[in-house]
Amino acid sequence: MEFNFILPENFIPQVLSDLLEKTWLVPRKQRHFLRTKKHSLVNDQIIDENQLLHAGDKVTLIFDKEDFSNLSLKFGSASLADILYEDEHLIVVNKPEGMKTHGNTADEIALQNHVAAAINQNVFVVHRLDQATSGAVLFAKNQFVLPILGKMFEENKIHREYLALVAGHFLEETFTINQAIGQNRHEKNKRIISKHGQKAITHVQLIQNFTDKSLVKCILDTGRTHQIRVHLSSLGHPIIGDALYGQKSTSRLMLHAESIIIPHPFTNQLLNISAPSPSFSNILNKIKKK
Repeated sequence: MEFNFILPENFIPQVLSDLLEKTWLVPRKQRHFLRTKKHSLVNDQIIDENQLLHAGDKVTLIFDKEDFSNLSLKFGSASLADILYEDEHLIVVNKPEGMKTHGNTADEIALQNHVAAAINQNVFVVHRLDQATSGAVLFAKNQFVLPILGKMFEENKIHREYLALVAGHFLEETFTINQAIGQNRHEKNKRIISKHGQKAITHVQLIQNFTDKSLVKCILDTGRTHQIRVHLSSLGHPIIGDALYGQKSTSRLMLHAESIIIPHPFTNQLLNISAPSPSFSNILNKIKKK
C-alpha cells in the first residue's frame, strides 16, 4: 500500500517527524512502521526524519499488509450507495432513514456494505448515524487514514450540521446544551441526561417557527449516542417522529444530517458536503403549507 502526497503551496515548512505526528496525526504504531522499515520517502529518497520539508515536496508513505488488521466485509448493493464525495482516502455518502450505518454481525448488510460494493473495495467506519436518522456519513477508504479521521472527530475538527423538527417553541433563537449523557439502566436502548455520563455539547439555532413546531439546526461538539434526541427531549421539545424519546407522530424521525464539514487531512482543502433528503423535505413542506 503506497500513498503519494505533494505538499501544498501554503505548506508551513516542518520536519518529517512533525508532519506525520502533529500535522497529519499519524498514530504512533504506523509512525513506528514507517521509521523502522524506512518506508518514508521524500522526493523518492530516504531521508532523516528531522529533515525540513517544503511546499512542492513529494512525500511517499509505504505500508505492508501486515501493518494493518484484516477486514472481511460482505458487499451489499451498489445501487443503494448515494455517493456525495470521494477521493483516494475518504468517501461521504447519503444515508437514508431506516438503514444502519454498519452491521452488528459479519452477515448483516448495512450502508457500509453497500458503499464497499459501489467502489469495489472495503471501507471503514469513522462515525455513525442512528438507524432512524438520514444524512451525510463519512467512511475511510483505507486503514492509514482511518485513525487520522477518528482523531479529527475527537478534536472536533470535523463538524456535522443537523436539521431537526421538534415539538413546541424555544424562548431563545440560539443556545447551547451542555449536559452529560449516560445509559438508561432500565432501558438499555435509551440514553438519559446523567451527571455521571459522558460530556455532550449541542449548539442549537432556530431556523423557523411553525404553529406548534420548530425547525432548528444542531451542531455537535461531541458525538454521543442519541445526543441530539436526548438533549432536545430533555428540554421538553422531542424531535417529531421520535418514538423512543417522544411519540411517533409521522412516518420518519425528523432528524437529518444535512452537511459535514471536513478539513482534508492531507491537502488542507475545506470540504463542505451537503446531503439532501426528499422524505425530510416532503414532510417539512406539508407542515409549511398548513
